[in-house]
Amino acid sequence: MINYITSSFRWFFKLEAASGLLLLISAILALIISNSNFSTLYFETLNTYLFIGVNNFGLKLSLIHWINDALMAIFFFFVTLEIKREFLQGELSTPKKASLPIIGAVGGMLVPALIYIYFNYQDENTIQGWAIPSATDIAFSLGVLSLLGSRVPISLKVFLTALAIIDDLGAIVIIAFFYTGDLNIKYMSLLLFTFVCLIILNRFNIKKFIPYLFFGLILWFCTYESGIHATIAGVLLATVIPHRKKEKDFSLLTKVEHNISPYVAFGIMPMFAFANAGVILDGITFNSFLLPVPLGILLGLFFGKQFGVLIFSYVSIKLKIAEMPTNANWINFYGVGILTGIGFTMSLFIGNLAFIENTEYMDGVKIGVLSGSLLSTFFGYFILLLSSKK
Repeated sequence: MINYITSSFRWFFKLEAASGLLLLISAILALIISNSNFSTLYFETLNTYLFIGVNNFGLKLSLIHWINDALMAIFFFFVTLEIKREFLQGELSTPKKASLPIIGAVGGMLVPALIYIYFNYQDENTIQGWAIPSATDIAFSLGVLSLLGSRVPISLKVFLTALAIIDDLGAIVIIAFFYTGDLNIKYMSLLLFTFVCLIILNRFNIKKFIPYLFFGLILWFCTYESGIHATIAGVLLATVIPHRKKEKDFSLLTKVEHNISPYVAFGIMPMFAFANAGVILDGITFNSFLLPVPLGILLGLFFGKQFGVLIFSYVSIKLKIAEMPTNANWINFYGVGILTGIGFTMSLFIGNLAFIENTEYMDGVKIGVLSGSLLSTFFGYFILLLSSKK
């Protein structure tokens, strides 16, 4: 499928694979602490309110909200920079390169959502979580692939990365259209005005990041107050960061992406995992997994993702719309398809948005996401280990 691998992709793959281990450690620590004598301290700390601002101008949010609304805006800023670069000059820059991961990602988002809806369509409260099992965690999935080394063709690593990026794009669209609250017209107007200012900076090809950062902070505040989820500010800001296609030209996008990537991979994402993966396991029985929310998420991630990706990809290849990744076979392709069921970061994030008014379902979300991701990790690794040659 892809014979040329960009240096940016190789750098990105190494970064994401390494951060996957730290994500795992953060999630395990959260589970241990939330079920220890420090449980009360853990949850009370996350719900402690912090004021950031000057005098009466600023925001007072709980620590968990600062992480999920402010730090994750930086995460979405970084993700959108990646998406933009890949579409302009990367593994998604031509229809031939992009067709298979795009089609696979569509199947990997659609089928899990339908499975979740099947178990929750009768409850108007739980149906809000339909998008939770549709996401793929790039860091975790690439971390698992890195454990297999050269057993897995590089083309499959490219496919998984591209598919996960498309998944992130789909998640951004879903958040923007389906998880937005009541809109405040005044702040919506200020948001649009600020975005126009950013577009003007782009048109004048301003190559310093400080002006973008200044208006970006205003954009985030206006987005938060407008009723649109604050992380969308990160998406909007990334779309106006200039990028030059010719490698010899300076690219502010590439510079910013490389500069913030370690902080996102080894700071923001592990912090998010630690703050959101904690769930009290006392009282959880087998029947806990059979409740509509965790069952829909578990089956959506484990079965929905793998079969959605496999079936849609198989049909597209047979119809010659797309090409099979180089040196890959259907067994190891299927193994990679299973790994797309590692939802974790984005699934937990969407869960927080879906049940922001019904927090009693969040333990079920965490159970479903953790168990579905764990099954996908184990079986995906096992299939790839058996099917790939050393």
